[in-house]
Amino acid sequence: MLLPYTGMETPAKAAARWKGIAPLALGLALALLPAPAGLAPHAWRYFAIFATVIAGLVLEPLPGAVVGLMGVTLGTVLAPVVLFGPVELTQPGFRAPAAAINWALSGFSDATVWLIFGAYMFAMGYEKTGFGRRVSLLLVERMGKRTLTLGYAIAIADLLLAPFTPSNTARSGGTIFPVVRNLPPLYGSFPGDPSARRIGGYLMWVSIAAVSVTSSMFLTALAPNLLAVEMARRITQVEITWTNWFLACAPPGLILLALAPLLTYWIYPPEVKRGAEISRWAAGEIAALGPVSSGEVRLVLLVLLALVLWIFGGAYLSATTVTLIVISLMLVARVFTWGDVLSNASAWGTLVWFATLVAMADGLNRVGFVKWFASTVAGRLQGASPLAAMAALLLAFFFLHYLFASITAHTTALLPVLLAAGAAIPGMPVPQFALLLCLELGIMGILTPYATGPSPIYYGSGFLPPADYWRLGLIFGCVFILILLAVGVPWTAFLLRVSG
Repeated sequence: MLLPYTGMETPAKAAARWKGIAPLALGLALALLPAPAGLAPHAWRYFAIFATVIAGLVLEPLPGAVVGLMGVTLGTVLAPVVLFGPVELTQPGFRAPAAAINWALSGFSDATVWLIFGAYMFAMGYEKTGFGRRVSLLLVERMGKRTLTLGYAIAIADLLLAPFTPSNTARSGGTIFPVVRNLPPLYGSFPGDPSARRIGGYLMWVSIAAVSVTSSMFLTALAPNLLAVEMARRITQVEITWTNWFLACAPPGLILLALAPLLTYWIYPPEVKRGAEISRWAAGEIAALGPVSSGEVRLVLLVLLALVLWIFGGAYLSATTVTLIVISLMLVARVFTWGDVLSNASAWGTLVWFATLVAMADGLNRVGFVKWFASTVAGRLQGASPLAAMAALLLAFFFLHYLFASITAHTTALLPVLLAAGAAIPGMPVPQFALLLCLELGIMGILTPYATGPSPIYYGSGFLPPADYWRLGLIFGCVFILILLAVGVPWTAFLLRVSG
């Protein structure tokens, strides 16, 4: 029987409609305001488009790749009034349409964007061969007899997968979570029930804490890390290699990774402290997987080759070239097929997303907005010591993530302007400041139920009540940033001094 049409709009449809309207309203409102003193009118209008894109990434009325594509398209169409000033437009031989499309497509020629895409291919290899699940199960089998050591097994599994999986959602949500989710019922711990605290809540929180730390430890462990490195290079001319990143984050990162299961054990203790059921279950799952396949062996050898070349081959091959070489070898070795590559929608969507965001962020620099904002902030911080100014900017960057549901959106919106602001402060150690800003990206994922890709997965598991999640997020967020500053600031200063 057909129901009569009432003309009533459902709450879901109304929310979706306003998510689409709000970014446009914000951009239009900004564009109609006069440009601030010291900033060219066309730069202010470009910022209005940029703010629209960021709002779209936060509210997500459309997929991020679509929002980014629409942003660069609008910037290209309106280039004569948003991207180029009167001086450029009056230069002999200057053609705005050609210059605009070159700007719009510049992100697709960026090596870092293709490195991100390539790393998604590595993650697909882990999934196709089943090697990622095997690693997780082996650790659970070996360390699952005590709840605390099981927490460390989860952290170690994430650590082993992190260097080659730039999507922390795929790594933790797609590989770790399916294993962890099967463990609590073995001890009568169920979601949405008082029994969740028996062991389920502990395991889920350790999982999100571990992936937040590992996402900061490696350049290739989180896709926005690669975007951040490119922004640092363009804005401050600071080059951050895979090895530089790892050496800088290793001491604070390893401390945090070692602390996460233990701190959770103290603050959010499980009722179940030990038992053999989990190890027996994992052993059964490993037996079902069968012996190590030839595909897994080929994957491991090629991943090790990539790691060696990333670390020691920098003088001869760029990181992106190494990635493309290894992907080609994976295709030849049948780790995955070209059909698998073509069907990987996440990888291609991310390619478009990041290519457009690189262009949009570069546009802020092109029109002079970054320089203007940097000088404004630097003026406000006049009189503060470089160390105090650096600490203030690092803390602001970290805790402002409460306002963002995407690390990518946060990176795109705030990193360029904070980099420029810090660089404009007299005496600021710019290479150290840029590196520490980048290292914050992963650990800020601990703050909220929407802070990073895996967060909604663990939040939605039913084992972590909302009040507990927000409380733990604040506690762990404060611990994470304080340890990063206390250990990372003197350590990165030492590294940069040694490297000259």
